[in-house]
Amino acid sequence: MAKNLRARDIMTDGVQCVGAHESLLDAARMMRDLKVGALPICGDNNKLMGLITDRDIIIKCVAEGIDPSTVQAGTLDGELHWIDAEADAAEVLQSMESHQIKRLPVIDVGSGHRLIGMITEANLAKNLSDEQIAEFASRVYATVG
Repeated sequence: MAKNLRARDIMTDGVQCVGAHESLLDAARMMRDLKVGALPICGDNNKLMGLITDRDIIIKCVAEGIDPSTVQAGTLDGELHWIDAEADAAEVLQSMESHQIKRLPVIDVGSGHRLIGMITEANLAKNLSDEQIAEFASRVYATVG
């Protein structure tokens, strides 16, 4: 991994948001069309409010017998983690490992906290050494018990 690699160098840019007031059905269709398993949720001010996964829609909505067209994406709340675009690669890895997350939104703090990209496991695989990938996998996929 290059020493001065930053979050903005690792991320995938051009990330699309689902609006907080859009339905989970809309979110699911966006995921299908974009061929992704997660979408950032953005509010009216186009600021990051959350992150929704295909699994969230299944577990928190469909499995409960709720019609996904009747639930707004912004109502599925959870702990939100993000990283500054200027953070170095070690900070990215540390954040994803410590929170045991596989996707990390990238925010440009210098331009009004605008969402500019997403870091996924695939991005890490392209930028980390084999040893770092193994350490990441052992920490993120570790099970307690």
